[in-house]
Amino acid sequence: MISNLHYISQGNTPQEHLENICRMCPAGANWIQLRLKNESFGTVLKTAKTAKEICDSFQVKLIINDFPEVVKQVDACGVHLGKEDSCPLEARKILGANKIIGGTANTLEDCRVLLQKQVDYIGLGPFRFTTTKKNLSPVLGVEGYRELLGHLLQSGSTVPVIAIGGIIPADIPALAQCGVHGVAISGWLTSHRQPEKMFQEIFNQFSEKQL
Repeated sequence: MISNLHYISQGNTPQEHLENICRMCPAGANWIQLRLKNESFGTVLKTAKTAKEICDSFQVKLIINDFPEVVKQVDACGVHLGKEDSCPLEARKILGANKIIGGTANTLEDCRVLLQKQVDYIGLGPFRFTTTKKNLSPVLGVEGYRELLGHLLQSGSTVPVIAIGGIIPADIPALAQCGVHGVAISGWLTSHRQPEKMFQEIFNQFSEKQL
């Protein structure tokens, strides 16, 4: 099952990423994406092994950004692939049928390509400008999501769409009304003093939408 809230790990060093993961797991996270940029394969693998131990102790799903091979070696739950990363079909060959594969999209055509490649979920964004990602695609805003999700619904797609990019809790009611399955949040949760309150609030908003 794809979570309604994806925490994207953040930090200036791999150790800081792990420290933030340690904070988010007991706070209520059920899905964490380890997103290490500009690090070697060896560093990502080493960090992922520790992240897997942390997540396992709290029964939290661990997704690795960009590296299917790391997913396989540490037995993480899946991989998230950016637009410039490896092909989901190649990742599926490496990981088999039981691992989760997600992909990043910005346009309707991006979504259609990912659906053809049988991803398990789509990370669609960015919602607004965010400093956590370089080479940012054009921002979508609420109207952009509403339009794109309308087209996907008309095509009969049931693949969950996760809103990404600069999202804060105040944005969630409008996004939920657009039809997104969930949201991915990084900086806002990382900096919050009481993330446990935010996890519960966000989960509740999506639970109310599904009633």
